[in-house]
Amino acid sequence: MITLPVDDYLWYVDDALDGMVEIVTALGDDLANRRPDVPGTNSPYVILHHCLGVMEYWGGWVVAGRPVERDRDSEFRASGPVADLVARVDRARARLVADVAAMSDPADPPRNLSAPEDVDYPLGRSQGGVLWHIYEELAQHRGQMELTRDVLVAG
Repeated sequence: MITLPVDDYLWYVDDALDGMVEIVTALGDDLANRRPDVPGTNSPYVILHHCLGVMEYWGGWVVAGRPVERDRDSEFRASGPVADLVARVDRARARLVADVAAMSDPADPPRNLSAPEDVDYPLGRSQGGVLWHIYEELAQHRGQMELTRDVLVAG
């Protein structure tokens, strides 16, 4: 198993979040809430809002075992002021730090699983695997947001 100091892991998470916050802040309320004219795409606001749901669910429920209410479908309809979203990012970072601190051992099984088929993947075998999944989602969505920004700015 690869182990990673918690502070190093959180640095990478923060870097991904910083990049997404920078994008929505630079775009402003109008463009951050706009979807490119391509079927099935999301606005930068939606992408970051969804990432906060990922962090809350996987960090809170699956790693820390605390109750979490998540309406995943509504994440993809979200919109609002960028300043409010950025403030939520700050709260989500603090919650993830607490959730990671609640982790007993990275090799321990997740406290809760979202689906039985998850046991076949690292995110279903260990709390550390769940943390890697959170980072995987943030990194993928940061790239998606960068492309979305480029399309919106070019349009």
